[in-house]
Amino acid sequence: MMTKLSYKTAGVNIDTANSTKKELAKILDTQDGGLLNKVGAFATLYDGSFPGYKHPVLVFKTEEPGTKQKLAFENNSIETLCYDLVGHLINDAIVMGAKPLSVQDCIVCGKMDKEIVLKIVSSLAQACRENECLLTGGETSEQPGVIGEGTYILTANIAGVVEKDNIIDGSKIEAGDVVLALPSSGLHTNGISLVRKIMEQSPEILNEKIGGKSFLETVLTPHFCYYKCLKDLFGNEGLVGLAHITGGGIKENLNRILPKNLDAVVDIKKVKVLEIFRILKKFGNLEDADMFRAFNMGVGIVAVVKANFVEDAIKHLKAFGVHAYPIGKIIKGNGQVILK
Repeated sequence: MMTKLSYKTAGVNIDTANSTKKELAKILDTQDGGLLNKVGAFATLYDGSFPGYKHPVLVFKTEEPGTKQKLAFENNSIETLCYDLVGHLINDAIVMGAKPLSVQDCIVCGKMDKEIVLKIVSSLAQACRENECLLTGGETSEQPGVIGEGTYILTANIAGVVEKDNIIDGSKIEAGDVVLALPSSGLHTNGISLVRKIMEQSPEILNEKIGGKSFLETVLTPHFCYYKCLKDLFGNEGLVGLAHITGGGIKENLNRILPKNLDAVVDIKKVKVLEIFRILKKFGNLEDADMFRAFNMGVGIVAVVKANFVEDAIKHLKAFGVHAYPIGKIIKGNGQVILK
């Protein structure tokens, strides 16, 4: 006799999903006037009028936290992972000079655990609020047989807005401009696959202490978000370029904003390398070239500023606890970043 089947016996419990969605609606409730409907609609309605903008340009980006999410879930560090995801997303948008508006997430899992999903969404929502934007909705997809039970894969997208005349795309960079480093909070969300390989090959690295924290705590430190310290510089003629330092390091991210007739010369001896990277180099027996390509090495964002704006920019950032410092300059060339 054939067993009677249902969606539930196939691994998907709609009642659990519905119960979870009701609580998610409470988490995402907001009085923000830009949001025209609530969670539960088929899609989000966001008011496209932007007071104070003469020619608003929308900025979009999709991102995920890579294999760092495996480490985070294995070590019960869901909240830090959510801040990683939001921080990375916002940083990618703000280097265009944009104000972040709306973030939407996607959670794919093998079996939905209501408590875990609520923790993910509440953490994402809080990270958004702290950076003056909203988590306006998203998708939770339960896929038994495709993804193992207990596995969660996160991704999200962001929408932002920038005044067209104030777009920061590097086109105003000139020879003589100065390259500033804005320190990172650690690894951020890049190079984690290499870190996991080092942990596998040299498990004794887990015994290392860095600034009073364990090695894993340091690795799981969230991606720093630079919006609050940079937003008041948007539109300032002294700020002409911003590059988010992610996979590829300084060289393969700063070059993305360089005009074709200019080079950036960066003195790597001036980079204030964080201790976590020295430890990874030691236990992984890594070459400097690989280090500067896989990791940010302590530089989360690079800003290109006019020479007469260097002191003011550093002073402004310092007021937010971000201690920026010069690491290079712009010269005539062919769009390359030269690490010397």
